[in-house]
Amino acid sequence: MSGVPSDTAPAVSIRHVSKSYWRGGQRIAVLNDITFDIAAGEFLALMGPSGSGKTTLLNLIAGIDRPDSGSLIIAGVDVAQLSESGLAKWRAANVGFIFQFYNLMPVLTAFENVELPLLLTSLSRRERREHVETALSMVSLTDRQDHYPSELSGGQQQRVAIARAIITDPTLLVADEPTGDLDRQSAEDVLSLMQQLNRQLGKTIVMVTHDRRAADRADAIMHLEKGEFSEREMVQLSENVT
Repeated sequence: MSGVPSDTAPAVSIRHVSKSYWRGGQRIAVLNDITFDIAAGEFLALMGPSGSGKTTLLNLIAGIDRPDSGSLIIAGVDVAQLSESGLAKWRAANVGFIFQFYNLMPVLTAFENVELPLLLTSLSRRERREHVETALSMVSLTDRQDHYPSELSGGQQQRVAIARAIITDPTLLVADEPTGDLDRQSAEDVLSLMQQLNRQLGKTIVMVTHDRRAADRADAIMHLEKGEFSEREMVQLSENVT
């Protein structure tokens, strides 16, 4: 299953994945034998009620958590089989994260927040500056690069977070309620930016959202109910692309 036609291998291939947690001595099943593919260059929205397992699934795809059973092949790598150090290195190189509450460092400027992932690379200071300036230009925040998060609106902070997410040119972007803390216009701006990253740069995006308007920006929507997929629908291409 994929939202866009592709002759190449899927960006994400999930096979028979299950996940549970222990709470108060009781095992709670969260995901039950999930199997599906995400095509390279697809923009997929995950929807479902609280407790349906959508954030758990996102965390598994991003390599933040591990499944109890099953395989997660992402860009040809079974991330469930990596060591902790190997998983951390893989995650840093292949996944960009966009969070609901931005997760910016308040004591760092926009420029410095975007630069953070590059400090773990071998790039020179000049090369890092060039990369950061390019990323900030892509999110239309070049003129705010010396501002601290407290000096930026919510929408601007989220755009800084997106610039940070793409700075290492990751294979996959994962977004957990990226518009949940934004006013409607800021949310529309952020979603338009995500569509640009998907359609113009070919980024594969997996987004968890409760907002149907946000989900309608994706290529496809998968609905989770009690740890299983209850429905998958294709989305008509939106005209609202900038």
